[in-house]
Amino acid sequence: MFEGLFQPMHALVIAGIALLIFGPKKLPELGKGLGESIRGFKSAVAAKDENSSPKPQANDERPTTIDQRRGTMY
Repeated sequence: MFEGLFQPMHALVIAGIALLIFGPKKLPELGKGLGESIRGFKSAVAAKDENSSPKPQANDERPTTIDQRRGTMY
């Protein structure tokens, strides 16, 4: 359904239109702002992942009995 929807020629046309609309002086500023916002979003997602599922440390393990390690229960 979407085969061949976006081709390299389309990217060139979009870049040309952006150049006409924003001008050559404004495009680097827009690219820098877009890059900073993507980096900020990625770091926020990574920080959320670290906070939501903390990794257990070696000292935080629950003590188990020999029977629990073997898989038998009383």
